[in-house]
Amino acid sequence: MNNLTQAINAHLESEFQASHSYLAMSIWLREKDLAGFSSYMLEKSNEERTHAARMIAYLVDCDEEVVLPTIQAPERHWESVQHLFDRVYDMEKEVTASINRLYSLAEASSDRSASAMLDWFVAEQIKEEAEARFVRKRLRLAGDNAAALLLLDQQFLEGTALAHVKATMLGFSTDQP
Repeated sequence: MNNLTQAINAHLESEFQASHSYLAMSIWLREKDLAGFSSYMLEKSNEERTHAARMIAYLVDCDEEVVLPTIQAPERHWESVQHLFDRVYDMEKEVTASINRLYSLAEASSDRSASAMLDWFVAEQIKEEAEARFVRKRLRLAGDNAAALLLLDQQFLEGTALAHVKATMLGFSTDQP
């Protein structure tokens, strides 16, 4: 197994661990009656599994070995919604760093197909970090104000909380010249 294949297999752990952690976060938020935040984190959990599946498909299509990782039990309690989303942001930064390492390996080995596959992930991580940063800032503005927290939760439930961030990101795509 070459170095890049080993690194992609190692990265799968990041994607699956994030999915598992985001599912735990979704449960915790649902237990706190924050249905909007909970739905958002459940969506993020599903996205992370989709990211892993995308890398697995790449490995299979390139006739490389896939090694599924062991996933640790995630954290189940957070001090606050703010702390939970601080952790989300940190996890996204960790995934970005891992993608960047993969990209460097692909470039060093002149593996154009891997670089092309990873282009999508680079763009995706820009979006993921922007969303996490936005939510953290909004939660900081809300502070200890329960009404502000509930309003933000309602915006997530309605799907409007990240509309500005997503609209801004529409201009960034790897499909653009």
